[in-house]
Amino acid sequence: MVRRYVALGDSFTEGVGDPHRHLPNGLRGWADRVAEGLARAEPGWEYANLAVRSKRLRHIVAEQLDQAIALKPTLITLYAGGNDIMDLGTRMPVLMDAYEQLVARLAATGAQLVLFTGYDVQVSALLKPLRRRNRFYNDGVRRIARRYGAIVVDYANLGEYADRRMWSADRLHMSKAGHKHLAAVVLAQLEVEHRFTPKDWGPRDPRGLAGWSAEQAGWLRDWVVPLFGRKIRGITLGDSLAPRWPEPVRVPPKGGLRKLARKQRRQIGTSGGRP
Repeated sequence: MVRRYVALGDSFTEGVGDPHRHLPNGLRGWADRVAEGLARAEPGWEYANLAVRSKRLRHIVAEQLDQAIALKPTLITLYAGGNDIMDLGTRMPVLMDAYEQLVARLAATGAQLVLFTGYDVQVSALLKPLRRRNRFYNDGVRRIARRYGAIVVDYANLGEYADRRMWSADRLHMSKAGHKHLAAVVLAQLEVEHRFTPKDWGPRDPRGLAGWSAEQAGWLRDWVVPLFGRKIRGITLGDSLAPRWPEPVRVPPKGGLRKLARKQRRQIGTSGGRP
């Protein structure tokens, strides 16, 4: 029997915040790390990651659902709806009804299904109105998970993410350390032994008022203004991107997906640029 892990979602699952220049889309991320952990524990696992940043739930249904089902997965992870929560026109009951329909389709495959609550990221007072939506979403995910026998990774209650060093510069995506920790949490809930150990940070460096003000100004300039500019223009960062691992790949138990990516680059090089 083929053991196949398929990951669906948006930037959270694509791996944004965990850069790796030799992997597809320049990212690694927690899902890649979970796939590698599975392969180390039990060689033979295959892995596909269909997630693309900025996708709303309706895009995940339209672009990823049928492909995921066709791959006949034995394990599915799904995070969907986080971008919808940030869209002011979203009606949460309607969103959660669509989410449940998606979960029902995935659960019907017979695969083990892993769902995630959403973290209440404390980035700015500007986003406080979204907290009620986030709680509504998380309560819905937990309820739907019980209904369909899914595992819940309760990301909302992982206290380690209160440390700002678990977050990338945009404050909305996990840093490399955040992705590593989440991979460890997922593998632990799947009862798979892993090598990931908690980050030993030490105390945080104190920030004075001047440092905090400069950081706020940089964040607004580099992340918030461009985000709202894209919303006004009706474009997203994922518009021109393809999924990172659209077809299942056999994950090497030693060297993982980085070893596989190196092998693929060598093959392309020896074929004169033809894949």
